[in-house]
Amino acid sequence: MQRNYRRGRYSVTRLVVHLVFTTKYQRKVFDGEEDHVHLLVEYPPKLSISVLVNNLKSTSSRRVRFLNTHIPRLSKSAALWSRSYFACSAGGATLETLKAYVNGQKTPD
Repeated sequence: MQRNYRRGRYSVTRLVVHLVFTTKYQRKVFDGEEDHVHLLVEYPPKLSISVLVNNLKSTSSRRVRFLNTHIPRLSKSAALWSRSYFACSAGGATLETLKAYVNGQKTPD
């Protein structure tokens, strides 16, 4: 299986994060997962998670409201998302696998 790595001048990365956003006051807004959404996002190493989240929330809020005019305003500020979020790294290896790999590395004599 070939991985799609991001190649920079001095680094090779593949950073993926699992994000969960909840609606303001956890109100039921969507079909399916009614009060939250799950996102799996690949991002560049210079971008912090908090900046990524703020950009995604503001952009998606405007887009969702534009495409779904029937969604009610949840607060006076018209915010769709709550200020909080969940973020978790989404690498393919478990911590146990990584620990075994690191412990298995030979140290120079």
